[in-house]
Amino acid sequence: MAAILALENISKSFGALKVADGITLSVAEGETLGILGPNGAGKTTLFNLFSGDLRADSGRVVFDAKDVTLHPPHRRCRLGIGRSYQIPQPFGAMTVFENLVAAASFGAERAEKDTYGHAVEILRETGLLSKANRLAASLTLLDRKRLELARALATQPKVLLLDEIAGGLTEHEARELVEEIRRIKSQGVTMIWIEHVVHALLAVADRLFVINFGQKLAEGVPSTVMNDPEVKRVYMGLEV
Repeated sequence: MAAILALENISKSFGALKVADGITLSVAEGETLGILGPNGAGKTTLFNLFSGDLRADSGRVVFDAKDVTLHPPHRRCRLGIGRSYQIPQPFGAMTVFENLVAAASFGAERAEKDTYGHAVEILRETGLLSKANRLAASLTLLDRKRLELARALATQPKVLLLDEIAGGLTEHEARELVEEIRRIKSQGVTMIWIEHVVHALLAVADRLFVINFGQKLAEGVPSTVMNDPEVKRVYMGLEV
């Protein structure tokens, strides 16, 4: 299948520290790609390069057959690249519903009054409808994670980037969130998901990409990648 979003020979450095070293990575339409790697491996850097939060030193970012390397984040969002962030940062003084309206209005460039029905539907899908009128600052961590997911969906993304969305949750809460992500996947949404909660990622991902020190370590179907001796050594700390 043709790639809908790709990094082509991407490199990024901060001084002498190379955080992405000639990475080539793509996701096909309808696919869920999981990204794994130890802390500091360069995972979030890849997301920031996808979304435009960082600009690459070299290489290209291609989305829907267009070179978007020089596009800022808001333009990429309006083209169809939506993302969540590892630490949810909702507009705390606004209600849950108002957070979604803001995301849909500015992220998807829609008139405010045209976003209401879509916002309600997303709140229903993500289990937040009963909390629509609560201030976002009052939510539990699980519901802030749900709101982070809902805001990304409100921009009507063609590709959804999820940055450690299960992090910090209990096992039961993580299972709930995985079920919601599965429902989103079943609707044909393309996803790239960084996650340290491996069992959550393996429940959804079609393919894995493992990064270490800014370089590709392994790539392929989840069962093969997780049995790779080098992945076990680097990521799980197992001597094989």
